Amino acid sequence: MRGGAARRGGSTLSGLTRFGTLYDAAVARFGGRARPGVARDALWLTVVERSHVADGVVSLRFGGTALPAWQPGCHVDLHLPSGLHRQYSLCGDPSEDTYRIAVREVGAGSREVQALRVGDRIQVRGPRNAFPFAGIGPIVFVAGGIGITAILPMVHAAARRGLDWRLVYRGRSTTTMPFLDELPAGRVDVRIGRGPELLADASPGGAVYCCGPTTMLDQVRAEFASRWLHFERFSPPPIVDGRPFAVELRRSGVTLDVPADRSALDVIRDFRPSVAYSCRQGFCGTCDVGGVRICVDRPTGDRLVLEEL
Repeated sequence: MRGGAARRGGSTLSGLTRFGTLYDAAVARFGGRARPGVARDALWLTVVERSHVADGVVSLRFGGTALPAWQPGCHVDLHLPSGLHRQYSLCGDPSEDTYRIAVREVGAGSREVQALRVGDRIQVRGPRNAFPFAGIGPIVFVAGGIGITAILPMVHAAARRGLDWRLVYRGRSTTTMPFLDELPAGRVDVRIGRGPELLADASPGGAVYCCGPTTMLDQVRAEFASRWLHFERFSPPPIVDGRPFAVELRRSGVTLDVPADRSALDVIRDFRPSVAYSCRQGFCGTCDVGGVRICVDRPTGDRLVLEEL
């Protein structure tokens, strides 16, 4: 029995290795890399364009000299004057000599970003990619509201390459949905409010790229179980069967108690509101501290130690 399990495990590992190699090669065709990589040195960029693109959503375009290249799925980190850090998906055209983001007002950080005006300068770090587009089809894109920012460059890349693709774009109303006027003609299914199946005609052997709220991601994951499902969260998954623990901030010399129904990120932000995170900002996975994602990771014992905070 153990020998059989080992053979199955080896077969699974081999399959995952082949899949990873194929995926990395596919991402490279779009000029990118399948791993986020190390953040570049911060650049000082200037706001060169500002516009309202939907109710509560402001688009900002940043210019500067020798901007690093990017590919669909990339995001940049904004270092705000208040000390807050926020991450936003690039939603322009990789061939342009500017970076474009779109920001929905949901909190202090987003309000500060929306308050920027043409001519303002801001520190920007990146771009990095934790949501790379491989361009292996057929492809269904699923976007919820501001989630279109990560998906839009992928849709245009798929259209330019003549791939087999379609987009399901869902929002509360058309007035709250940015970039409706920039979507390629045809193959776009705009839906208002919650509705029936999102992936009724998705190919089992195809790929799905999804960015949106947790409820949408849960629905997509229930409808499409495949290794070709790629998604970006607005927020971490809910805590289930949690237990209390302590988080020790070595640099600050402080130990905080984390209750069973909260994350380390929640508790740390009560102590230090400026800690970097991006849940509910349109991108998830940037609250990594020394290899620990403090929004979701919980210790195996009763203490989590963070050397860098």
